[in-house]
Amino acid sequence: MVELKAKDIAVIGLLSASITIGKLALSLVPNVEIVSLLFIVYTIVFGVKHSIIISIIFSTTEIFIYGLSTWLLGYYFIWPMLIFITHIVKKTVKDEYGYATIAGLFGLFFGVFFAIVESFFYGYAYGLTYWIRGIPFDILHGVSNFIIVLILFNPITKIMIYVYEGFNS
Repeated sequence: MVELKAKDIAVIGLLSASITIGKLALSLVPNVEIVSLLFIVYTIVFGVKHSIIISIIFSTTEIFIYGLSTWLLGYYFIWPMLIFITHIVKKTVKDEYGYATIAGLFGLFFGVFFAIVESFFYGYAYGLTYWIRGIPFDILHGVSNFIIVLILFNPITKIMIYVYEGFNS
């Protein structure tokens, strides 16, 4: 069982809200998002435990906003995967270029991950069609993730470290 203090709960709530707000703010631009960036930064600064809880809250909030759908169920799988990937590589990746590459590849393969989820519900042919139809969006997603992380990783990480230090003092 995960034991959380009141300040943990407050910070997790604020970080969860920031991801939801960030996604909604960019929702008019297809496949351009800051969710990947924020999960990468949160994992580096606040750790896996907090980030996994944030991903569960974010995914659940998405269901309240958009309704229950198979693609939203994939969020419970895909965001923790990014968190674990970030956690595993954080000892070797030391700059924004490494994290931009991870985010870019993650965006590029986003459709593949969801095609797997869709295949469980609708069959292999549907999953393959889902993935092929979305390739242009995956390319845009990968490129935009790379650029967003490259530009915003350092400033947001500095802000989050400042928040974390205040959180732990």
